[in-house]
Amino acid sequence: MIRALALLVAFGLWSAALTGQPLKQQTNNKDAVTVKVTPLKVEGAVWEFEIVFDTHSQDLSDDLLNAAVLVGPDGSQIKPAGWNGDPPSGHHRKGVLRFNALNPPPDVLELRIARPKEPTQRAFKWTMPRQ
Repeated sequence: MIRALALLVAFGLWSAALTGQPLKQQTNNKDAVTVKVTPLKVEGAVWEFEIVFDTHSQDLSDDLLNAAVLVGPDGSQIKPAGWNGDPPSGHHRKGVLRFNALNPPPDVLELRIARPKEPTQRAFKWTMPRQ
């Protein structure tokens, strides 16, 4: 009985630790441009992602309000609600992209960014913690 109780407590602590884990930064290197995406907040009414662009070979003229989408559980594409960061230009850009929360939250969170002159969108996916 004590052993079973100890296992239940250990499993509960392990599960709680998993749900509290932040989603990890993802990096995509393609066509001499590195894009890093870090989910900062994926709870509440507004979700936030830090976006970092880095290159030494081209101008970063991406308009993230038109180029980025969150993909809903039904495949719908949600445009950003705002961008707080560097304007389009230069070789290094950083900022926070905000979206209205997906409701219900998906099991897999997907952010896509369409870049100028790139034939396919860059996709960033995370498994959402269980609530």
